[in-house]
Amino acid sequence: MHEEDKAAANGCGKIRSGAQNGAALLALMEKTGYSMVQQNGQRKFGGPPPGWEGPPPPRGCEVFVGKIPRDMYEDELVPVFERAGKIYELRLMMEFSGKFIGVCVSLDNCRLFIGAIPKDKKKEEILNEMKKVTEGVVDVIVYPNATDKTKNRGFAFVEYESHRAAAMARRRLIPGTFQPWGHTIQVDWADPEKVVDEETMQRVKVLYVRNLMISTTEDKIKAEFNKFKPGVVERVKKLRDYAFVHFFHREDAVAAMSIMNGKCIDGASIEVTLAKPVNKESSWKPHFNGQISPSSENLLGFPNKEDGTQKSLGKPASLSVRLNGQHSPSPPEVERSTYPIFPGIKLTPISMYSLKLSHFSSAVMHLDYFCHKNSWAPPEYCLYSTTSQDGKILLVYKVLISSIADDSQSYFMPEKLCTTVEDAKELAAQFTLLHL
Repeated sequence: MHEEDKAAANGCGKIRSGAQNGAALLALMEKTGYSMVQQNGQRKFGGPPPGWEGPPPPRGCEVFVGKIPRDMYEDELVPVFERAGKIYELRLMMEFSGKFIGVCVSLDNCRLFIGAIPKDKKKEEILNEMKKVTEGVVDVIVYPNATDKTKNRGFAFVEYESHRAAAMARRRLIPGTFQPWGHTIQVDWADPEKVVDEETMQRVKVLYVRNLMISTTEDKIKAEFNKFKPGVVERVKKLRDYAFVHFFHREDAVAAMSIMNGKCIDGASIEVTLAKPVNKESSWKPHFNGQISPSSENLLGFPNKEDGTQKSLGKPASLSVRLNGQHSPSPPEVERSTYPIFPGIKLTPISMYSLKLSHFSSAVMHLDYFCHKNSWAPPEYCLYSTTSQDGKILLVYKVLISSIADDSQSYFMPEKLCTTVEDAKELAAQFTLLHL
């Protein structure tokens, strides 16, 4: 590697004056033929490059590069990145950290989560309000309250025409700068939608039905979906206001989806889509050597193994146990401080599932959250006991995890006994998370 390239890669180039920087960028444009435009806090190099024909590259071709040193510019970055392939576009943001860079696949997320919305607001009202202050709004997704279909659940998802439009909207909607209906809203990126390959989806014969009434029974759902063609439904599994309808044949599932979407059952207008299969192997299966996969570490908030650190789960000291001879990894310690409630402070109802994993301090809550996110049934805990030689009652939980979409079931039980119910449940949840 040339010395100038080493300086660019390591962020240790010389500090240049504005004139020197401008000259270097002009030389880069003359050499490559790329254009450069600065707008909205970022500078765009290329997009498309000279002589480009056809549409832009598809999704999945972009990477995000973070922690770029402050004194590095396109004339130093482009030669480094060109080693991986031809650059279509490079967008340089104007805030940098001065550390080593980090690279990951860009999610190209076009959806924002908006929380703390008044529950009496309808979809059209939320859509109009978002269009007033942000550009590129395509749609608003609002979920009706499980018990009162005239109200929303206090949050919505706003879909934008591009990732850039969503990013600009997120900056515009920073809490405190925009208060629709006099409320301070919560804004964050929505969780990326799970992508299932087309070949797998072509085999799906299960429908996901949402917006059901709490009182609607599985028998009623089965009867309604059997109306268009008697006997096509194999079984129904319902949880609160949503359900999975299993068919014997895929063609019947597809036909039922077309017929039943938007129909009313017990007064509720239902939404019907093909259920996305749950792939346990992709993100939660431990490696063959017994270590947790990187993706599961990220989701649980487990410490990096290279750190050599392991923070407290916030559990009682009595739960200092080992799993299979190894110390069980623990999520990082969350802030446990308390704050006073001042007179007149506004408290907004919020769903536990709209929070982030960093808000949870126990494995029991992590497991419940994870099952909900994967559209699985809530974990079932079965308590067992035995008596120690000195007469103490020792406890252990067995945990059942059911994947509703494919009707599979898995049992998990740690090989350690505890003296309290709370410790036994916490240990069982932690053990289950490690082995999913």
